[in-house]
Amino acid sequence: MTVVTANLGFPRIGKHRELKFALEAYWSGKSDAKTLLDVAQKLRAENWALQKKAGIDIIPSNDFSLYDHVLDTAVMVGAVPEIYGWKGGPVGLDTYFAMARGAEGEGHGDCGHAHHHGLAQGVPALEMTKWFDTNYHYMVPEVVEDQAFGLTSAKPLEHFIEAKALGIHTRPVLLGPVTFLKLAKARGSAFKPLDLLPRLLPVYVELLRQLEEAGADWVQVDEPIAVLDLTEGERHSFTTSYGELARAVPGLNIMLASYFGAPADNLSTLAVLPVAGLHVDLVRAPEQFSDVLAAVPADKILSLGVIDGRNIWRADLAAILERLEPVVATRKNLQIAPSCSLLHVPIDLELETALDAELKTWLAFAAQKLAELATLGTALVEGRDVVAETIAAASQAVAARAVSPKVKDVAVQARLAGVDEAMQQRQSAFTERRSRQAQSLALPLFPTTTIGSFPQTPDVRKARSAHAKGALSDLQYDTFIEKETEAAIRWQEEIGLDVLVHGEFERNDMVQYFGEQLAGFAFTQHAWVQSYGSRYVRPPIIFGDVSRPQPMTVRWWAYAQSLTEKPVKGMLTGPVTILNWSFVRDDQPRSETCRQIALAIRNEVNDLEKAGAAMIQIDEAALREGLPLRQKDWASYLDWAVESFRLCASGVGDDTQVHTHMCYSEFNDIIGAIAAMDADVISIETSRSKMELLDAFRNYDYPNEIGPGVYDIHSPRVPEIGEMTELLSLARDRLSDRQLWVNPDCGLKTRKWDEVRPALVNMVAAARQLRAAAG
Repeated sequence: MTVVTANLGFPRIGKHRELKFALEAYWSGKSDAKTLLDVAQKLRAENWALQKKAGIDIIPSNDFSLYDHVLDTAVMVGAVPEIYGWKGGPVGLDTYFAMARGAEGEGHGDCGHAHHHGLAQGVPALEMTKWFDTNYHYMVPEVVEDQAFGLTSAKPLEHFIEAKALGIHTRPVLLGPVTFLKLAKARGSAFKPLDLLPRLLPVYVELLRQLEEAGADWVQVDEPIAVLDLTEGERHSFTTSYGELARAVPGLNIMLASYFGAPADNLSTLAVLPVAGLHVDLVRAPEQFSDVLAAVPADKILSLGVIDGRNIWRADLAAILERLEPVVATRKNLQIAPSCSLLHVPIDLELETALDAELKTWLAFAAQKLAELATLGTALVEGRDVVAETIAAASQAVAARAVSPKVKDVAVQARLAGVDEAMQQRQSAFTERRSRQAQSLALPLFPTTTIGSFPQTPDVRKARSAHAKGALSDLQYDTFIEKETEAAIRWQEEIGLDVLVHGEFERNDMVQYFGEQLAGFAFTQHAWVQSYGSRYVRPPIIFGDVSRPQPMTVRWWAYAQSLTEKPVKGMLTGPVTILNWSFVRDDQPRSETCRQIALAIRNEVNDLEKAGAAMIQIDEAALREGLPLRQKDWASYLDWAVESFRLCASGVGDDTQVHTHMCYSEFNDIIGAIAAMDADVISIETSRSKMELLDAFRNYDYPNEIGPGVYDIHSPRVPEIGEMTELLSLARDRLSDRQLWVNPDCGLKTRKWDEVRPALVNMVAAARQLRAAAG
C-alpha cells in the first residue's frame, strides 16, 4: 500500500502581500526589475520550504506567477499578439505587463529599465475574464489562424532547477494544451483555436524534454476544461495531445489534473489516456468517486482531491478517512491532495489574531489545509492511532459548529419562509417605468455616469487605517470623508457628468463594507486572496444566518445628494455578488444563504428610496461567474440568482430607476436571465472586446437600457476621445440611441486621479460628440 500527499499549487502573494507591493513599486518606477524578481524568488523559496515542513510528499513548482498563469503560458508558447511589438526571443517584463495591463507610449519595448514600463506606442491589455467559476481572473490568450508557436520562456524549467538547488524535488505544473487553446480567443478570422493543436504540441514536447533532462520525473498538467460540456472533437483533442506527448517523452510521468467538478461524460476519455496519473476533485463532485474508481485502470495512479481548495472550512478528517480507508485497502498507488490549487484560499490562519476564538476553530487556510492533508496521509499509512488527537480535535470542531447558536437566527428563517411571488415583481412593466423615469429624471441622450467608486488614494486609505486603529476619532474621520465626497461631487458637476456618485470613500471593498454591517458575517485582517495581478481581496466569511441590523449606506448617499441638484445614485452590492465573493457556509444550500442576503439588501433599497434616492444601483458583478460549469445545472442556479436580485430590487416604485452592473462575462449564455432581472439600466464591461459583448443584447432584442463600458479601468491608459467615440459608434450599431448610457467599464477605486480625471473628461466629451451627431 502506497499513499502519498501532493499539493497542486500554493498562493503566490506572500503572507504579507509582498508580491503586490513589489509589483506596484516596479510599475510606478520606484524599483527595478531585479528587485521585483528577487522578491518573487524569495516568495517561491518560502512557499516550497513551508510545504516541505508540513510534510507534503509532492510539492509543485511553476505554480508561481508575477501576474497570471494563463498569461505565463501564452508568453511561454509565443502567443504574443502583434500589437505588442514583440519580434521573437525571450518576452521581457515590459511586454508581459503590457499584455496584462496595457501600456502608454512612453517606453522603449523590452529595454528592462525600471523607468520604462511602456511600449513604443500605447496598447490596450488583453481581455480578462473569470477563471471558470472562481473569483480569480485570467488574461484571455489571443491567437490567429496562422499562429506560429515556439518555446519562448523557460520559466517552468527555471523554477524546477531553482527548487532543486534548494534541495526540494518538485513536480512542475503546466496549463494543459487543450485547456489553453479552449480558453484562447480567435482573432482576425473565423476559426477554432483548438485547430492549432498540431502547431502547439511540439512546444510542449520540447519543454517536457527539457524538464526530463533537468531531472523531473513527474509533471502536473492542468486540464480543468475536462469538467465542462465538451464535443466529441474536443474530447478527441485530449486523445491526440496526450498520445503525442507520451510518444515523444515516454520517460516522463504526467499527472493530468481535472478540478472544479466531475469529468462525467469525459471520464471515459481521460481514464484511458496514456498518462501515469489522473487527479479528480472529490470536494466539488463527491458523487463521481465510484465512477472514477471503476473507470480508471488499477495501474494508473489516482490522485484524490479530498481537501477543499476553494473554501476555508475545517475538514472533517474522520469522515474523509471513512471514505478513503476501504479504497486504500484495495487499490495501490494513491495520492491525496487538495481539490485544486490552494491559490483560492488565504495563506495562514495563524495570522488572524483578532478573529472570534470559536469561529477560528472552524477554519483552515492554505497552511492548515496542508497540515490536514499530512494528517490524512499519516493516518492512511500508519494508522489513525498515530494522529488520533488531531482527528478528534477536527471532529470536535465540526460538531461544535453544527450546534453553535451563532449560526442560526429564527427571525431570519421565518422571514425567508414568508417570501411570496409579489415581493419579486416591480409594480409596472419596464415600458411604463421608462416613461415615468424619463419624465422625472429629464436626462439627455447618452447620459453619462460612472460605475460608483472613485480612487482610493493613499490619504483615504491612511485615514481609514487610522480610524480603525483609534488614532482618528469618529468625528475626524467623518469630516475627512465629507470633504472627499464634496470634492468628488463638485468635480463631477464641473466636468458635466449627468448622473453622479458619492465616490465610496468610506468603503474598503464592495463586499466587505456591507458584510461588516450584516449579521452572520465575519472578517479577517490578513486573509488575502488574489483576484488578478496585484489586486487582492479579503473575502468575508458567511458563517450564519444573514440580516441587516440597521441602514448601511443612507447617511452617505443623503449627504452627497444634499450637495447637488443632479441625481446621485445610491450604490449597493447585490446578493449574488456578495455570496459569490465570500467564503460561504457549507451547511445549507447556497441559494438559501443568497435569499437571506437579498432580504437584507431589500431593506437598504427601501430605505434609500424613502430618503429620496431616484436611482439605486445594485451591482451584480459576479452573477455570471456563479454559473455552474455544466449546462444541465444552469437553470436551477439562474432561477434562484434572478429571484434573489428581484427580491432585493422590487420593493420600490416605478419612478425609482434600478441600475445593475456586471463584470467581464460571456452574456450570450445568460441573456434571458439578465432580461428576467428587469433592471431599468445595466452597465457592463465591453471595451476590451470592442463592444462584441453587446451582440448578445442585440440578438436577444434586449429592451432595457444599457451602459457599455467605453474605457478599460483595469489599465492605466487614458483613452482618447476618438477611441471612445469609435466604441460608442460600434455600440450604436448594435443598440438604439435611447438605450445607451456612457460609462467606464467598472469602478475606479484602483486607479489614480491623474488617470481618472482626463479619462472621464474625454468620456463626457465623447458623449457630447455623439449627441451632436445624433441631432
